[in-house]
Amino acid sequence: MTATDQRPTSTPAPRPANTAKKRTPRATYRPVGERGFSWWKLGFYAVLILVAVIYIYPFVIQIGTAFKTDGDATYNPLNPFPVEPTLRAFEQLGDVDFPLWFGNTVFVTFFITIGRVLFNSMAGYALSRLQFFGRRFLLVAILAVMAVPGVVLLIPKFLILNQLGIYNTYAAMILPLLMDATGVFIMKQFFDTIPPSLEEAARIDGAGVIRRFWSVMLPMAVPALITLTVFAFQGSWNELTHMIIARSSPETNTLTTGVAALTTGQFGSGNRYPLKLAAAMIMTIPVAVVYFIFQRKLVRGGNSGAVKG
Repeated sequence: MTATDQRPTSTPAPRPANTAKKRTPRATYRPVGERGFSWWKLGFYAVLILVAVIYIYPFVIQIGTAFKTDGDATYNPLNPFPVEPTLRAFEQLGDVDFPLWFGNTVFVTFFITIGRVLFNSMAGYALSRLQFFGRRFLLVAILAVMAVPGVVLLIPKFLILNQLGIYNTYAAMILPLLMDATGVFIMKQFFDTIPPSLEEAARIDGAGVIRRFWSVMLPMAVPALITLTVFAFQGSWNELTHMIIARSSPETNTLTTGVAALTTGQFGSGNRYPLKLAAAMIMTIPVAVVYFIFQRKLVRGGNSGAVKG
C-alpha cells in the first residue's frame, strides 16, 4: 500500500440537532369594526334606525304640512309630501300678529337668558365658595325646589304678581324666571370642580370676592355657562305655563301663547293645520340654531390644563 493510499479519511461532522422551537402562528388581531358579520349587530342598528324614524317622523310631517293647502292637510294628514306645495300658510302669519309674537318672545327671552346666566352663576359661586350661616340649609332648599313640579307654583305666582300690581306686564313675564334651581345647582357643582388654589392665588394678590368671581371663576366656568345659556334660552323661548298666568292681553302674547291660541280656533274656523305648523316650524328654528352652534362646546372641560404640575 502506497503512502498516498494511507491518508486518513475524514468523516463528515454530524449536523447539530435543530433544537429551536417551532414558532406557532400568532393569532392576527382585528379591530372590532373589522370582525365578521354579526346578526346581533345588524338587529341592534335596525332597532336604532326604527326608533330614530319614529322620533323624527312627526317633525317631517310638520315641515311638509306647513307647505300644504288646508284641504290637502285634512285629507292626507300623515303624508309629509304636499300635493301642491304653497307658501300660503306663511303669508297668513302676518294676519294673526305673528311678527308681534315673535318680537315679544325675542325681548322676553333675551332678558331671561341674561338674568339666569348672571344670577345663577352668582348663586352657584356663593354656595360653592363662600362660608355663611344657613348655607347648607339653603342648598337643601334649592334641591327641594327642584323636586317640586312647576305647575304647583302657578297659582302662588299669579297671586304674587297680582298683589304686586305687575300682572299683564313684561315685568311679570320676566322677573319670576330670572333664576331657577336647576341652573344654580349646575353652576354650584361646576364651581366645586375648580381647584381652590387658583382662587387662593388671586386672593393673595389682593383680589376681592367680586374680582375673584368675575376674573378667575367665570372664565374657568365657560362650559357650564354655555350649557346654562342653551338651557335658559330654550326654556324661556318655549315657556308656556308661566306666560299664561303672567298676562292676558293680546299685545303681550309670545309665540307659545299665540300658537296655543291658533290651536283653539280663536283666529278662525277650520283646522288650519298648515298655518299652525308653519308657525311652529318658524318657532323651532332659533332653538335649533342655538343648539347646533354650541353643541360642541357643551362637552368640553372647563379647567383642563389649568393646574400644571
